[in-house]
Amino acid sequence: MRPLRYSINVTLDGCVDHRAGIPDEELHQHYAASLAQADAMLFGRVIYQMMEEAWRPVARTGEAPAWGAPWMVPFAMSIDAVKKYVVSSTLRSVDWNAELLRGDLGEAVRRLKAMPGKGLYVGGLQLPLALANLGLIDEYEFIVHPVIAGHGPSLLAGLRERAVLTLVDRKEFRSGAVVLRYRGRVPSGTVGP
Repeated sequence: MRPLRYSINVTLDGCVDHRAGIPDEELHQHYAASLAQADAMLFGRVIYQMMEEAWRPVARTGEAPAWGAPWMVPFAMSIDAVKKYVVSSTLRSVDWNAELLRGDLGEAVRRLKAMPGKGLYVGGLQLPLALANLGLIDEYEFIVHPVIAGHGPSLLAGLRERAVLTLVDRKEFRSGAVVLRYRGRVPSGTVGP
């Protein structure tokens, strides 16, 4: 069974607004390497559309985005190449190496996890919360930035059951950001409908 890993940038005060972090070259290299090792990514509609709009054009041209730097291109190539599964009840179709996941979320993700491979990745807010509440996330990777945002959505707000995680790896970046990787799951037997 391949593991489902949740990775997200978070500030010291728990904010997970992508605009509050400070993405730099080292962070993009980390994510590009992680994606190169993934069999697929799971996206909700909002994150899928946001990532497609930002990174697909960069991968097509192989040139830095007008809003970014040349060191962002390898990340764009990695995310472009990886298989994507999109959870959405409103999208009729997807492309960009993507497939819609329909029906019961838990059953669909359990089927994906049962396939052979190295692992699946998920990012964002709402979809990971739903997956955590179903007890389906095996690893959590929090990239903690030395920033206090003072606003924004917070990490796993709405989690129904306490999760006790085990630290399995940590890595420090020159920026002061720290990657903390944990194993563990929210107990799925106590989650309501």
